Amino acid sequence: MTNRKHRHQPRPIPIGRKDYGLAKVGVARFDLRDPYYTAVSLPFPGFALVMLGCWLAINLVFALLYVLSPGDIANARPGSFSDAFFFSIETLATVGYGVMAPATLYGHIVSSAEIVTGMSFTAIVTGLLFVRFSRPRAKILFADDAVVCSHNGRPTLMLRLANGRTTIMSDADAQVFVLLAEHSAEGTFMRRVHTLRLQQSHLPLFAMPWLLIHVIDESSPLHGQDAETLAASGARLFLTIEARDPMLSTVVQDMKDYPAGHIRFGMRFADAVIRDDQGHATADMTRISLLLPDGEAGSDA
Repeated sequence: MTNRKHRHQPRPIPIGRKDYGLAKVGVARFDLRDPYYTAVSLPFPGFALVMLGCWLAINLVFALLYVLSPGDIANARPGSFSDAFFFSIETLATVGYGVMAPATLYGHIVSSAEIVTGMSFTAIVTGLLFVRFSRPRAKILFADDAVVCSHNGRPTLMLRLANGRTTIMSDADAQVFVLLAEHSAEGTFMRRVHTLRLQQSHLPLFAMPWLLIHVIDESSPLHGQDAETLAASGARLFLTIEARDPMLSTVVQDMKDYPAGHIRFGMRFADAVIRDDQGHATADMTRISLLLPDGEAGSDA
């Protein structure tokens, strides 16, 4: 009986930071050939840990270089790694307290190299921090669930979102997609992304909560679907939005996804806008996800 060698199967890498049920193989989670993208795409806690690790590694390497040549640091205890480490920190920061200093040609060469390294590292970290903090971010509030209810006598998919800033955004464009598992006529399994037609996908002024409406008619990919069939097919809704923020003078983007379990049939959104006797409208952002059974007074905003 012959032994067969099994090739190592690469571990699938999930797509995106959330669990979309999608993954890739043959790609690396972090590509060391593209350190800039890795640095700006890391979550901030991960970025801080990586920068702290790099700083610590640089100091450890230079401290080891100092220890390899005893006597190259004046006023340091011979062979003391702690003295060499703290001298490395002071040199990397170009601080110099006047207590310990290079005492030999070797010490001057190593400390000079460390100063150049420290200046370069500081410049890189400063640049990366600027990029991370200067990126425009949208403050879009999304309802926790999408709903399917009766609207004008027809089954309708509704999604609600709102501008979370006190300023008014302009030229807002929204798109809704649904990811469905399907089988072709030949029996081939595939996942397809379908664009859902919205009654209003563009909003010139985005100030108040926005209700996106998709009528589920015969041409809709959701026609004939219910909660059970959507869950069985692993359906997922994706809502993307672009809007111009006048305070940032740029276009901001955001995205929200709804797995099948967050597509609520037979429910509708409760009112989130209150109008007084003078006709002034006040949006209550705490009610953006509030739902009511279909048939009760709901909201069209």
